[in-house]
Amino acid sequence: MRLFAAVLPPASAIDELGRTVRQLNSLSDVQGLRWTGREGWHLTLAFMGETDEAVLEELHERLRRAARRTDPFTLRLHGGGRFDGRALWAGVAGGLDQLRLLAERADAAARRSGIPMDQHRRYVPHLTLARSRTPMDLKPYVDGLAAFEGSPWQVSELALIRSSLPSGGIPGERPRYEAVAHWPLGGGG
Repeated sequence: MRLFAAVLPPASAIDELGRTVRQLNSLSDVQGLRWTGREGWHLTLAFMGETDEAVLEELHERLRRAARRTDPFTLRLHGGGRFDGRALWAGVAGGLDQLRLLAERADAAARRSGIPMDQHRRYVPHLTLARSRTPMDLKPYVDGLAAFEGSPWQVSELALIRSSLPSGGIPGERPRYEAVAHWPLGGGG
């Protein structure tokens, strides 16, 4: 199964961002820009990819410990950016040090469970809004996100998400995400 660890923003944060994204959709009818669905909006902490079921029990235990060792913290969705003209994203503000620490702990939990992780890269907290197969000018969209300031919310859990890629060949079909486990933050050293 294809897995990743994530923080899931609450519905109120998703609704706020959704209003801004609706406005961005009206900027133009750019072909090739595929918008992600609100039901899939998340902050990826550690992408594990295809994961053998034999490591799941240990992975769950290690992620539980990572969550327990991380105190709850506050975030808010804020502004936006782009990666190489291929991805448009909403940014994050607030407890970024704690978010990065949780990402490092989730990555370590996966590695120690025997999951071969990609090379370690600097963690850039973001929520992907749209993707393009070819590079395109996303500046108008980034400019449209610049003033976005979401309300703060308390991050209180770590989630393990199963990702199912589209397989039906249906135009516009999106990946499906299912939370398979949640662990509360805090409560241990």
